[in-house]
Amino acid sequence: MKAVILAAGEGTRLRPLTLTRPKQIFPLAGKPLLEHTLSALKKTGIREVLIVVGYLKEKVIRTLGEGEKLGIKIFYVEQPKVLGTAHAAGLAEKFVDNEPFLLINGDVITKETTYQGLKSKFEGEKPDAILAVTQVPDPSKYGIIQTEKDKVTKIVEKPVQTSPSDSVNAGIYLFTPQIFEAIRQTEKSQRGEYELTDSIQILINQGKTIRTYKITSYWFDVGHPWDLLDANQTLIKDAEPKIEGEREQGVTIIPPVYVGKNTIIRSGTYLRGPVHIGEECDIGPNSYIRECTTIGNKCHVGNACEIKNTIILDETKVAHLSYVGDSIIGENVNLGAGTITANLRLDEKCIVTPVKGEKVDTGRRKLGAMIGDNVKTGIGTTIMPGVKIGPNSLIGPNINLWEDVPENSLVVEKQKLLVKRINSDKASEE
Repeated sequence: MKAVILAAGEGTRLRPLTLTRPKQIFPLAGKPLLEHTLSALKKTGIREVLIVVGYLKEKVIRTLGEGEKLGIKIFYVEQPKVLGTAHAAGLAEKFVDNEPFLLINGDVITKETTYQGLKSKFEGEKPDAILAVTQVPDPSKYGIIQTEKDKVTKIVEKPVQTSPSDSVNAGIYLFTPQIFEAIRQTEKSQRGEYELTDSIQILINQGKTIRTYKITSYWFDVGHPWDLLDANQTLIKDAEPKIEGEREQGVTIIPPVYVGKNTIIRSGTYLRGPVHIGEECDIGPNSYIRECTTIGNKCHVGNACEIKNTIILDETKVAHLSYVGDSIIGENVNLGAGTITANLRLDEKCIVTPVKGEKVDTGRRKLGAMIGDNVKTGIGTTIMPGVKIGPNSLIGPNINLWEDVPENSLVVEKQKLLVKRINSDKASEE
């Protein structure tokens, strides 16, 4: 069986992080997001995968190549315009060669047991299609799957009222080639796109047997920046602990911890796992790297810094006396000395942040900053919870940042200084 991954979308809800990279290759626990999916597929016995690319396709292809490193053969096809998931899936017809195949949204992450379960159910029951489903706290944000005795009767996309079902579409499917004829019959939705869920509904209306498979392992739909933190927390626990770098005397390590080649952990530093630190990094001295932190390659964390539950990308520097918590820091960022990312409101309510012009409740009590590539902050910068900074921006010293900053921006505060000459003799007499 072959697999098809849909990875052409722009990931606009993850901005500013996706202004410079597709979300499908965002690093989690030391690996690009799609590499976790490809590794799981390989464990399932899949050896050929087609990735449908579009937005910044060159970066996806350059990151994953032809799959040599993973022991899997990767092919690519471009979706030149964003015409919907059904259109993207239709591009795979020639690749699957009239055989059943797995179809996976490029922004979902699950364990290999999910793919194994789908294949086993198909081999045992031979339905026309299988939809993976899962349960979430708020089903209204997803496509709801209605069933009768495990047979799908209807898909309701993001219902505005209370749903009669709590099983949501997990974005993972096993199709027979019948789906391609349904795609050809699919009309544009109100969004002006060809929706895969509409194609599946056509099969249902034709009386085809569509079954569900309930996911029993973890499942993440990476739609917002804070979803990356949730996924990283789980994936980092599955990563292989290994110390390949150098440790000076006085370093404390509470496993599981991974430290890459040519990285030095300096004296007095405390690593509390799970932690993943890449290659050629310089950490410490006297720093505290706390659980669920992932640090990329060629990074520097200076003296007396604390980093907690954070993703830091390659070639980023966190200068001395800084605190970074529950945050995502892009590539080639320089945080000036004493930079603080606040991650908790005074009233301890869930943090709300703008997404595509609307305020969104993140559902998280703790959330720090989300900083794009090539950002620099001056000394003493403080960043309030949930604030986003676009790539290539400069934040001046001693700024207290309360709102999002667009890309390519300069933020400075002009102070009016009072400078007076004093009488030194009079001052000494007093």
